[in-house]
Amino acid sequence: MAQPPLSQAIRRLETELGVELFTRTTRQVALTGAGEVFRTDVERILKAVDEAVTRVGRFASGVEGVLRLGLTGSASYRQLPALARLLKHTMPHVVMEVHTDMLTPAQEVGLIERRLDVGVLRPPVRREGIAHRKLADEPLVVAVPEEHWLAGAGGVRIEQLRHEDFIMYGAALGSVVGDTVVRTCLASGFFPHRAYEVTETSAALALVAAGLGIAVLPDSIRSAPREGVRCKEIENAPTVPLALAWREDDGSPLLRNLRKVLEHEGLFPQKAGTDERTEANEGIA
Repeated sequence: MAQPPLSQAIRRLETELGVELFTRTTRQVALTGAGEVFRTDVERILKAVDEAVTRVGRFASGVEGVLRLGLTGSASYRQLPALARLLKHTMPHVVMEVHTDMLTPAQEVGLIERRLDVGVLRPPVRREGIAHRKLADEPLVVAVPEEHWLAGAGGVRIEQLRHEDFIMYGAALGSVVGDTVVRTCLASGFFPHRAYEVTETSAALALVAAGLGIAVLPDSIRSAPREGVRCKEIENAPTVPLALAWREDDGSPLLRNLRKVLEHEGLFPQKAGTDERTEANEGIA
């Protein structure tokens, strides 16, 4: 830019601001105190603009954003730490908003109402508009107080629990785990005595530690040992599925990248392209 237009632009800026930005002599031009302040602020603003442009690009490409994640209680013990480590390594600009101890029906509602982006839940999924992919099939284990007569046993048979007090998820909550426990006990010739009902896995383990009963829960709970509780393997243990779920109409780049990462890391045991859809399956969701 030629000097006269530049000088004129500076003069117009000074007139608009009502301050002198430069001191001028025949030998040099230097910033005034006000000019120094103005330069510092302008540099900061321009840097912020550049950062905003970069950040919006990351959002648009799905490498930055907020992932609202719901998890069933037991998944908080094993799958949540693994997923958090994976995202920190592969998608470091993604912030996780974590909601734990959500049974499948609650996660379905959260997804449909757009309060959750992704759920780690236990199929079957009963709501229309939700897709899911299996992550694992987890065997059930029995959690007993450390002074319980089964605490020192090797494997436990379901029929050995016939006379025990069971700590279970509330029947009205629609727990896949609770439904599986009831069916397994019935297959062994008895109905479990539901001594206490809980809404959270952590509460179930707390009551077991207090010596108030036993709880049959997914193997994930063994990833976070609790004082006063012993987890015992069940012979011919039934399994419960665990799946990643999302809205079918969610085309966000962030969700797409998450699924690609899980696929690349081998966390989906199925082949690509085998997304499951909501089905009217029997059992409690």
